[in-house]
Amino acid sequence: MTPQSPSSGPVATRDIPAATVARLPIYHRVLGQLLDTEVATVSSKELADLTGVNSAKVRKDLSHLGSYGVRGVGYDVAYLNYQISRDLGLTNDAAVFIVGAGNLGRALASYAGFASRGFQVVGLLDVDSEQVGRQVGPARISSVAELEELAAVTQPDIGVVATPAEGAQEVCDRLVAAGITSILNFAPTVLTVPAHVEVRKVDLGLELQILAFHAQQRRRGDASTNGAGVPRAIDVTGLDLRDSATGDSRPGVPA
Repeated sequence: MTPQSPSSGPVATRDIPAATVARLPIYHRVLGQLLDTEVATVSSKELADLTGVNSAKVRKDLSHLGSYGVRGVGYDVAYLNYQISRDLGLTNDAAVFIVGAGNLGRALASYAGFASRGFQVVGLLDVDSEQVGRQVGPARISSVAELEELAAVTQPDIGVVATPAEGAQEVCDRLVAAGITSILNFAPTVLTVPAHVEVRKVDLGLELQILAFHAQQRRRGDASTNGAGVPRAIDVTGLDLRDSATGDSRPGVPA
């Protein structure tokens, strides 16, 4: 198969289903691993086996990107990885602004996987004056009082709220006022934002509680039925991964 050349022109806007978008990072991660091992092509079945998504859904997902592979050969790994990177907005590094330099914020700022996935931490801020000036990974902790000034200089694409719940809305409002329209919220509270701002919520405590509930159900099921009929995998991501056309669903696959 002759690899296609990536276009440097603007990407046409496509209506990609939300369930497909949720799976693109999984494909991207696996394709990156294949590239690392110098695998040139991959079939839809191989990609399905590696990602836990059935092969028909893989083919349908990738068709939304305009990629159909070659019968008997499969997909060009390098080009497919580029296509997904382009649609995820990873062909240029996305600048990430983290507010909250507690244990979670510092762990996020230190995470080496961000750079390899197209993200650059350009700011880490905290209200604690004793934290200000400390180097954490690629970022030096700044005072949250400098948020607007630093945002104007670094032009972040994504804001991360890693503060306690009581301060999260104020931080969110300031991020929005600074022009940030994509926010990842780790605070255990619901944020109110304008319609043009997208918020993704990650509630680790909630996920642990859901897992604890299902663990308890399995124990009860094992006691009464030896586990028969108890689901062995569940989707606790909050994402609806059902195919928009078929209504087919399967458990969420961890990234």
